[in-house]
Amino acid sequence: MGGSIQGVEPDLSTAVTTFAGSSQGYTNDTGTSAEFNRPRGITTDGTNLYVADQNNHKIRKIVITTGVVTILAGSTTGTPSDSKENTDATGTSARFDNPVGITTDGTNLYVTDTDNERIRKIVISTGVVTTLAGSSQGSTDATGTSARFDNPIGITTDGTNLY
Repeated sequence: MGGSIQGVEPDLSTAVTTFAGSSQGYTNDTGTSAEFNRPRGITTDGTNLYVADQNNHKIRKIVITTGVVTILAGSTTGTPSDSKENTDATGTSARFDNPVGITTDGTNLYVTDTDNERIRKIVISTGVVTTLAGSSQGSTDATGTSARFDNPIGITTDGTNLY
């Protein structure tokens, strides 16, 4: 459920280690002192990792060179209520409801905001979150917010299109 840098072959020769996170919760910190609550999708721009932290309703950023974990977007006030939370805003003023899939074109992140039935766009440099497509549950081929999704989960890009 994550994106990749297109055309870059990963190095699979090293052992598996824990880079960030140690237990369920929510803590911004470094390496294994950080906590996540059901991290789902992950993507990278080559400098940072971006994680859809599903049950914390946030998009987290991990600096690859240091392991420092911070919030890129999503409210710090806890989980959404039973009503849909889908505020387009900047950084921690934005609201998600179970973000799952994530991919990048290097400049923007594209997130499946699963329980909001939307595809959201985050400008990496500013943290500005906007709704790119979707508005309510269903299955309608259309443009922008006229499109309808039923719990979108996976997302990827070829650099030109989102799938």
